[in-house]
Amino acid sequence: MDAILFIVRGGIAWRQLPMEFPPAGTVYAIFTRWSHSGAWQRIVDALRDRLRVRDGRARCPTAAIIDSQTVPAADTVPRSGRGWDGGKRTNGVKRHVAVDVNGLLLAVVVTAASIQDRDAAHRLLTALRGRFSTIRLVWADGAYPGRLPVWAKDALALPMQIIKRIPGATGFHVRPRVWVVERSFA
Repeated sequence: MDAILFIVRGGIAWRQLPMEFPPAGTVYAIFTRWSHSGAWQRIVDALRDRLRVRDGRARCPTAAIIDSQTVPAADTVPRSGRGWDGGKRTNGVKRHVAVDVNGLLLAVVVTAASIQDRDAAHRLLTALRGRFSTIRLVWADGAYPGRLPVWAKDALALPMQIIKRIPGATGFHVRPRVWVVERSFA
């Protein structure tokens, strides 16, 4: 476990694992076995549930906040999996996430950076609804207007509330609920 966490935290290649850990092939085999068995997802779910209960909330969330973040793609990401985000001027991938009101991860979808937020949100909201039938409201920023909220309500019974920027405001300002997902990205 320490070796896996060392690799994840350091962002290093498996072959660069220091000598004080078991052989890289052994560590990678265990990591792969745990990934295919769903162990990592069960760990994340258990930790999220414990944190929610510790904070005095129900184990299952009833609200979510969605947003996306464009990041440069690693060299290992094939060209077919990356794209150009003109707004961010980045060639990479986009992480679309749904978090609960505490900022704890509920669902993730990764796309090429060229995919619009509202288009990828269909997959994100479908994954969210599939994992959490208890969600009754989703907050999103102004990147998710148009037909998406109507589709979410009709197809998934998932009402959405769009939190828009304050009219006339310039620069950064904290928007209700949306700041939670931004903090999770940070």
